[in-house]
Amino acid sequence: MSFSKTAQHYGGLLDLTLQKARYSLRKRFSHSDEQQILRQYIDELVPKDRPRTVVDIGAGNGVRWSNSYALVREGWNALGIEADPHKYELLSKVYRSFPNAQACNRRVQPDSINSLLESLEIDKDFSVLCLDIDGNDYWLLDAILSSFRPRLIVTEINEKIPPPIRFVIKYGPAFELRHHFYGYSIAALGDLCARHDYGILRLEYNNAFIAPRELAGDRFIGASRAYEYGYRNRADREKRFLPNFDVDVLLSMSPEDGVKFLKQFYAKDEGNYYLGLKTDDIPVQSPEAEPAVFADR
Repeated sequence: MSFSKTAQHYGGLLDLTLQKARYSLRKRFSHSDEQQILRQYIDELVPKDRPRTVVDIGAGNGVRWSNSYALVREGWNALGIEADPHKYELLSKVYRSFPNAQACNRRVQPDSINSLLESLEIDKDFSVLCLDIDGNDYWLLDAILSSFRPRLIVTEINEKIPPPIRFVIKYGPAFELRHHFYGYSIAALGDLCARHDYGILRLEYNNAFIAPRELAGDRFIGASRAYEYGYRNRADREKRFLPNFDVDVLLSMSPEDGVKFLKQFYAKDEGNYYLGLKTDDIPVQSPEAEPAVFADR
């Protein structure tokens, strides 16, 4: 192992140890209140006599800003999927302490995710899905919901883009996160939910909670209301999301002007995203049919 890799390895282990201690003291591992919100919905929507399984796609090191680690510590069956080799190494170390948890080093794609979950014997209606891969989240969630029906889902959205603007990056197998360009808007999530008979329960800043309509009854709210309460009107929004200063103007624009602004803002990525105000501005198709081409930067 080279000196730089050795330093990264031990530095990562030290940082992981400090994170576990710090987050344990504050009794919260998620970024905001996602952990507590998830617990509330689990108590309401997941029967106590059912097997409890959490699948975390984009699990990171398993601890930092994790929406699943508290469940892992409770002894849940857990599958953590992480593409980054260094983060996966740390995730594997964390999971070694829990006999019901397994880590998987894979860059998952829409055409392979379901076969992977099936090969690992994940139930079709498993309890909780956490999804945060900073890129192809929309396409991956669409694929999962074509074969699986998790009872609760926490998925990261691109909180910068208010409804009714629909925004989704085009599918790219090797997509890498960059400044404000990733994921999908909450209005696009609302459309995806409708297509799969799911609904939005709540937005916590940039994490949306959704569930099957047959489970959550009258708890659902629309994308606009979720955005108002969960992001736009939060008193500490500007402080928490300081890097969004250059796109906050969207919150005071008409939807039409917002679309124009985004076309200019994403000019370097023209052709690599879908954008519009109507449901059919985001095509319903296999993402492999029209992969985006992302140039090296």
